[in-house]
Formats: sequence, C-alpha cells, structure tokens
Amino acid sequence: MALLDQSGGDKTEQATPRRLEEAAKRGQIAHSPEVQTVFVLMSGLMAVTFFGRELWQTLELTVAQSLGHLHNVPLSAGMMQGYAIGAALLFAKIVSPILICVVLGALLAGGLQSRFNTASEALTPNWERLSPAKGFQRVFSMKSAAPTALAAAKLALIVGLTYSVVQEVLSDPIFYSSVNAARIAGFLASSTSKICLRVGVVMILIAVADYGYQFWQNNRELMMTKEEMKEELKHTEGNPQVKNQQRRRRSAITMRRQLADVPKADVVVTNPTHYAVALRYDRKTMRAPKIVAKGVRQNALRIREIAAQNQVPIVENKSLARLMYRYGRVGVEIPAQLYTAVAEVLAWVYRTNRYRYYAEQMEMRQ
Repeated sequence: MALLDQSGGDKTEQATPRRLEEAAKRGQIAHSPEVQTVFVLMSGLMAVTFFGRELWQTLELTVAQSLGHLHNVPLSAGMMQGYAIGAALLFAKIVSPILICVVLGALLAGGLQSRFNTASEALTPNWERLSPAKGFQRVFSMKSAAPTALAAAKLALIVGLTYSVVQEVLSDPIFYSSVNAARIAGFLASSTSKICLRVGVVMILIAVADYGYQFWQNNRELMMTKEEMKEELKHTEGNPQVKNQQRRRRSAITMRRQLADVPKADVVVTNPTHYAVALRYDRKTMRAPKIVAKGVRQNALRIREIAAQNQVPIVENKSLARLMYRYGRVGVEIPAQLYTAVAEVLAWVYRTNRYRYYAEQMEMRQ
C-alpha cells in the first residue's frame, strides 16, 4: 500500500541521493541495536579467548599470594588504603583488555551501520530530550509498546534456544562434589563458552533480520511524492525554465556569431528552405572545407538572406545539406565521407564565378 504524506500525496518514488545525505546528517539511518549487541558480545568473547588465560593466571597468583601471607599481614588504616589501591589496579589490569575490546566492537558496529559518517545535526544538543514530560511520553507511548513486545519475543527466543545448554550445565557433577579451584575455573570457562556461543548464533540471526527490517523501514519512510521529487530536481539541477532560458540565450549568441561569418563563406548549401549550411575553403590554410554556419528553418532563412546580400553562391542540394547539418560541426572540417560531394559543389561554384568574372570583364570592355 502506498505511503501518504501529510499533504495526502502518494509516496511512490525512491529517495534521491540528496535526501539520503540529508537524512544521514540528521542521524536518520538504518540502525539495529541487535547488531550493536552482537559486536559487543563477540568482542568480549574474543577478548576472553585471547587474554583469558593470562588474566586468570594473574588473578590466581595474586589471590594465592594474598591468602598465603594473610597471617602475617599488618593491618592499619594506611595499609588498608594501600591494599584498596592495589586491588583497584589489579581489577583495572584484568578488566581493561576486555573493556577495550568491547568498546572497539561497539564503535565498529556503529561505524559500519552509519558508513562511518558523522551525523552532525544529530550531535547538536536538543534540550527537549531532557524534559521529564517528553521522556515519560516516549517511554509509555504506543510507539514504544511495539519495540518492548519485540524485545520480549527476542528474549523468549534466546531462552528457548539456550535452555538445553543451561540445563546441561546445571546437571554437571561439579554442583554436588568437592573440587579444586582449577576445576571450577575450567568449568566456568567451558560453560560460559557453550552458552555464549549458542546465544551468539541466535543473536546473529536476530541481528540480520532486524537490520534488514530497519533498512527497509528507513527507506520506506524516506520515500518521496512526485511533487517532492520535482522540487528536489529543481534544487539539484536548477529550475527547468531558467535552464531553458539560458540555453536559448546561448543558442542566440552562437547563432549571431555564425551569421557574422556567412559573408566570408564560399558557398551556402540548402535543402532548399529547411536547412542551410555555409562552407568556406582556403587551399593555403585548410586541408578541407569548414562549416562556418548552419541553421534550420528560420535560421536557415536568415543564412540565405545574408548570403544573397553578400553575393555568396547558394546551391540547392537536399541530401548534402541534411548530412552536413546532422554530422558536421561549426568551425570544424566537414566529415571525410562528404569530401567528394562538397568538392563537386565547390568546383561548380568556382567555374560559375570564373565565367561570371569573364562576362563582367567583357561588358566593361564594351
């Protein structure tokens, strides 16, 4: 079913690149929180996989040293402060590799979804977001009910698909037998890996589906009406009426320049009234005749009039005039395929002018 905007027009046109760029500046892009969750989860698992053994050994050594010398450790206010600082540094040393990997994963997920473009308008402070009333409306509105229900469905799906793994972990003999610390650590590591792996696979499937839906929904919201498309084209390509006026103005200037060169032409080939092409040829400076002016209909008539006023020969050759007008360019030599036909025309013009010259000389002598 076609989308409707506030003016009632059907949104049937895909968004233009300019509209997509403006939407990206506002932060209106396809963004899935599930993709963010997957990257954070996988980054944490990779950090535990690569640094887990070393971190566990550090923690184990520190605890063993602390508990092994607990009987002769002096206790005082100053010493307790030092112990607290040492414990904080140890905690930072253990947690920092995992935390850094998780932060990098989150940044990478956001960058991939936004194509590493910064939403400048989205970063502008909007004080309305800090309004308690607005926040209450956002949380308890019908618009937020659908995402809440969808999140509950996702949670139910994850629980359902990981229930067997959790049940297997809970049935392990470690819960009702005496084991050492190493066995507990190994059990925690293997159990966490199994559960996280199952959750990760489920989350990847959910993230792919959710991002596909968000991408479709975002493109659907950015669709345009035909009127919006016309306005967009006016802004990007300019007003068509203004462009037509500029084109006509340029054509008029070009035509005036061509008409100024018609008196220098050696011959004008016509069709007889629709087309007119003026040619000029100088054996000393040109390899082939050049077109100095060409026109159709009204412009062709003006070329003929100027040629007649300046005694430039006018030759009627329908096919040649059409071909030169179609394939020839002003200021450029004629196409090689037309050399023979143009040579015959020029030869006839030269012969005619020579006979005319002799006739004028005879009249002057008489």
